[in-house]
Amino acid sequence: MTYKSDNLILIGAIAPTTTPGWIEAGLHLLAGLEFGVSELNNNGGIDGRLIKLLVRDSAANPQKALNLVEELVDLGVMAIIGEYHSVVAKTIAEKADELNVPFLCTSAVIDNLFEKPSKWIAQLPQVQSNGWKVYAEFLINNGHKNIALATSPSIYWKAGAHILHERLSKHDGSIVEFDTQLIAPAELCDKVIESRVTAVLLLIGYPDPVIPLVKTIRNDARLKNILIGAPAGQPEFNGWVNSLGRNGSSIPFLRYMPKKLNSLGQYAFEEIHKVLHEKPSFVALEGYDAIHLLSRIMGLYGINRNSIAESWSQVIINGTRGEIKLSQSPEMNLWQWQEAPVQVVDRDPFNPNQFRILHSI
Repeated sequence: MTYKSDNLILIGAIAPTTTPGWIEAGLHLLAGLEFGVSELNNNGGIDGRLIKLLVRDSAANPQKALNLVEELVDLGVMAIIGEYHSVVAKTIAEKADELNVPFLCTSAVIDNLFEKPSKWIAQLPQVQSNGWKVYAEFLINNGHKNIALATSPSIYWKAGAHILHERLSKHDGSIVEFDTQLIAPAELCDKVIESRVTAVLLLIGYPDPVIPLVKTIRNDARLKNILIGAPAGQPEFNGWVNSLGRNGSSIPFLRYMPKKLNSLGQYAFEEIHKVLHEKPSFVALEGYDAIHLLSRIMGLYGINRNSIAESWSQVIINGTRGEIKLSQSPEMNLWQWQEAPVQVVDRDPFNPNQFRILHSI
């Protein structure tokens, strides 16, 4: 269906809402986007024109995402916004640049989202290299220099492993890797003990194989003192607690939040909570921030693709997690919120529904 009304501003929204995509992440992202759009439309939209989100499911499938970008461009969207999975976001960025449509990536953190300079691509979250360096600092500061990685094939996991290797090697640390596609959870536990590491990091997908592996480690009395870590943030959503209960607590992960939300953040958190019927994650706030950043650009510099792409850096907004201004550094090919907050948190073992801040920048 093609929308032809001159009164509608069409924005494409891509997020994972079916498996093998991370459904919870997709639903939180869309909740933030949709609440932001409803709020804007209730206040008259942009220059009297209402925003229409054309929502599409990526299902964590890069080829499907590529086709979705083509479809949305044909429908006349002014920009594309969203996505959680890094490998999918890279595909969206490549196609968006090819078709000259702005893409504001809300949640995928991988470095080099696009491999060459492009005015069309912007990225809201902190990039993986910065976030995972913070996580490595947390490990080192807490005496974990010799660690094991439970891995699965992915450019995202490979990039994360490289960052950890680089940081720990500077502190005379060591890393041993175990491919979870080749080794069963019980055997992995045996090898962790043989390796004499103090921490096991989960560089694997949710819910499988991460949930079975956590259960196996927690039920192995020999590993009662081992730290389990999840830098990619698998414990962020409620499904983690529902699957693991207290076994899912005390597992540090990266969370892109400040120590304390500002007044806008508290407001958005409470309102999105009503929509989701559960506490929103930082992913929901990323969606909310992104749609407001995009709307401010359009309101000030014009509702067309080129004016958006030419104006990423011209706007500063008060976001839910701090002041947002996009910029470029010499090594970057796109526009980035370089001051996005990062913290290491875990779920409280006495109340797994509460988060404890362990380290932040």
